Amino acid sequence: MTASAATSESSTAIERTEGIRTEVDAAIQQSVGRCIQETDLSIGERTVGKVRDTYVVGDKLVIVTTDRQSAFDRLLASIPFKGQVLNLTSAWWMGKTQHIVQNALLEVPHPNVSIMQRCSVFPVEVVVRGFMTGSTETSLWTHYKAGEREYCGNTFPDGLRKNDRLKENVVTPTTKAADHDVPISPEEIVAQGLVSQEDWNLISSAALELFAYGQQEAARRGLLLVDTKYEFGRDSQGTIRLIDEIHTPDSSRYWLADTYEQRHTAGQEPQNVDKEFLRLWFRQNCDPYKDETLPEAPVELVTELARRYVLLYEMITGEDFRIPSLEEDPVARMKASVQKALQS
Repeated sequence: MTASAATSESSTAIERTEGIRTEVDAAIQQSVGRCIQETDLSIGERTVGKVRDTYVVGDKLVIVTTDRQSAFDRLLASIPFKGQVLNLTSAWWMGKTQHIVQNALLEVPHPNVSIMQRCSVFPVEVVVRGFMTGSTETSLWTHYKAGEREYCGNTFPDGLRKNDRLKENVVTPTTKAADHDVPISPEEIVAQGLVSQEDWNLISSAALELFAYGQQEAARRGLLLVDTKYEFGRDSQGTIRLIDEIHTPDSSRYWLADTYEQRHTAGQEPQNVDKEFLRLWFRQNCDPYKDETLPEAPVELVTELARRYVLLYEMITGEDFRIPSLEEDPVARMKASVQKALQS
């Protein structure tokens, strides 16, 4: 699949990515305002996160990926089919990477739902980066632009520009927190007792190997995997497992490979097919960290992000995105599918 972009003539000047099937585009338009924002599966103990609703059921976690869209530690919008794309993309990658590290995925009973093995979570996010970029407070470019050359135990030379490719992939971990993440070095992780040296060596090596594999597979599909985050845990038998989404457009940054060099040379932002598109719009229209009230995401932004998510899913998996029934109650169908899976 190929993709090109054209600038919208609307006042929001939102760049439109081409390559989406007509029926998918129509379904996205119909689904604005009908997204999966809340769930109540009437099982276990529910925890509501920024994007996911998690249900603890014995030694299993039932994780529902909703269409809620967060960035800057805030809820910004709801994006049609976003939850389905994230859940199925992650499941696809988990099926492809078990030769690198085991994961906690047990079953996908519904496009928005994964049943996972319950694990004890390491309290750090292992962020891996291949480019000098980003727009959030924890991004590499934000700190580098401010003059920092030492970041999370890595040293960077002077003279780098935004969106430059790094000489080698680097790990820039953060602590896990409910409201925001904090950059931390591997030495601090071990010194603070967050993760033992032995476990850190294992999960950081696994993260770098996962990322290198992801970059290789992305390149074969016309994409650049720019950066991502991984989360790991240990199961009841002591096995370390990948426990959270992998290489999705929420946890990762993707650029279209065929236009990267030309646009970068011209000082333009790369064509991205992830939520950086949304972050950049809010950065341009408000201060998403300080403003008490944020502008409402325009419909053009919401639908374009949905289109990019679906495009990324199809480019990565090689499969056509399956449009869910627009007539059924998605949460009711989800509830029935999950209960059937748990009973079996």
